[in-house]
Amino acid sequence: MTKTVAETQQFMRDSLPRYYDESRIAGNIIDREAEELARISASAYDVLDQFYIGTATWGLTRWEKIFGITTDPVKTYEQRREVLRGKLRGVGRVNAELIENVAAAYANGEVDVTPNIASYTLTITFVGVFGVPAQIDILKETLREIIPAHLAIDYVFRFFTYAELTALNLTYGEIAATGKTYDDIYNRRF
Repeated sequence: MTKTVAETQQFMRDSLPRYYDESRIAGNIIDREAEELARISASAYDVLDQFYIGTATWGLTRWEKIFGITTDPVKTYEQRREVLRGKLRGVGRVNAELIENVAAAYANGEVDVTPNIASYTLTITFVGVFGVPAQIDILKETLREIIPAHLAIDYVFRFFTYAELTALNLTYGEIAATGKTYDDIYNRRF
């Protein structure tokens, strides 16, 4: 954890003999050195953050190069991290657990994978979130890369039903007053 400039200044002052307390020159030197030490410390921690997908920012480009992903600077850091986590989780023997892991990385929620051996189909049901995940196209592409080609993939999404909405016992005016759009309500961002 990096120290603030003020904490570093106080530490440095506490480390000096007391006769420097009244010296403006020594105080000025301590202030400038504390600022520089804080800057160096912040830079070191910033570099350390790039070693982890969850905290990387400018280092995401390097991670994407490692995984063979084309960098899309239009996407947010979190969207780029989702893609990287999906790729990272997509390594290993292909089974329902691996597919659930990869899909959950993109959906930000729990998924259920149901194989139907007779019809050579996998059904992926998004049970932890409502609506269609923001990066569904990338998820489909990633899963297509790891799931054997002879298996079809069906995606099942959950939406907020009219019955669930009426069960809230809210009037139309109360719902309209929330400022939520139809899409927000349908995808249960209500």
